[in-house]
Amino acid sequence: MRQIKAVWRLLRCLMHIAGGIWTILTLFPRLGQVAREARVQVWAQAMLPLAGIELVVSGTPVASGPALLVANHLSWLDIVVMHASRYCRFVSKSDIQHWPLVGILAGGAGTLYIQRESRRDAHRVVHHMAERLLQGDVLAVFPEGTTGDGTRLKPFHANLLQAAISSNTCVQPVALRFVDADTGQTSFAPRYIDDDSIFVSIWETLCVPHLRAEVIFGEAQQCEGRDRRSWAADLQREVESLLGAAYSR
Repeated sequence: MRQIKAVWRLLRCLMHIAGGIWTILTLFPRLGQVAREARVQVWAQAMLPLAGIELVVSGTPVASGPALLVANHLSWLDIVVMHASRYCRFVSKSDIQHWPLVGILAGGAGTLYIQRESRRDAHRVVHHMAERLLQGDVLAVFPEGTTGDGTRLKPFHANLLQAAISSNTCVQPVALRFVDADTGQTSFAPRYIDDDSIFVSIWETLCVPHLRAEVIFGEAQQCEGRDRRSWAADLQREVESLLGAAYSR
């Protein structure tokens, strides 16, 4: 029965993805930015229950931009979960735009792309991020640079924080966690680490009877004279603290 339910969830999700792509290709060219952002959030909010995922949001996301969200990174699912919690424009690796289906969805959601192996491109993206922040956008990054299992955070890279410093923008720490709602234990089903297969990760996620995605928003903070490295370290400690409080509940 669990596998049959997972197949049904998969079919519903594929139909929802097809609907999202159709909206991006046909409707988005005629919509303004605010209307697009609203559509992205509504689409993400509808996607989670189709996959059997309950969303629980703690704390208060920034009401408006400019702001930069920094979160720990667990899974391919993180972006959908964060979009459902609060619309934001992600900064992601450039090869995502060439992924089938995902590239169209990411582009429609306003993703900014970076070539991680290129230092010159990183400078370009930081400059572009600062421009978008000055125009009032809410951006989001995963400063670990890659996914982990959530039990211990990888060091936060500081480079992209320069955009917040240059634009005098607040940064809001965000903690992400996936929980088996039936047991209350952390679920590793959605994880996507190193050589993990994304197809296996998707299937295992769909097979969890009741998966809960927890998004915990911390307090937004200003740079207050810190350089980007010390600020990144402080933000990492804040995300760890948010996760620790969630685990202890």
